[in-house]
Amino acid sequence: MFILINETKGRLPSLPFDKIKNKILGEKYELDLVFVNEKKIHALNKTYRHVDSPTDILSFPIEKNSGEIFICEKVAIKKAKLFERKYDNFIAFLFIHGCVHLLGNKHGSKMEAIETKFRKLFKI
Repeated sequence: MFILINETKGRLPSLPFDKIKNKILGEKYELDLVFVNEKKIHALNKTYRHVDSPTDILSFPIEKNSGEIFICEKVAIKKAKLFERKYDNFIAFLFIHGCVHLLGNKHGSKMEAIETKFRKLFKI
């Protein structure tokens, strides 16, 4: 199951989130993708990562087959420009990154290789 929640007034990109989720995490994985404002992502980042600033994405495993991904549209827009990517493309990039984290991967070359495989598959 996949649930997309928009807590912002921004437009959500039209991306195959469900297909990406199913390919990376499997069809039985229950995932909520929540688009939030800077204030909420800042609070989540401070509470759970002890980092006192907003970020573009946070992933939280809930149980073995369920989790949540939070994306901050405003931070993502800024970072998309920094990485010279279009907004929709960068959101897809972030979503893949978040899903790969939910598999239990930490930042590093192994995680990058997994992400690259899925980015190529979805042409991102």
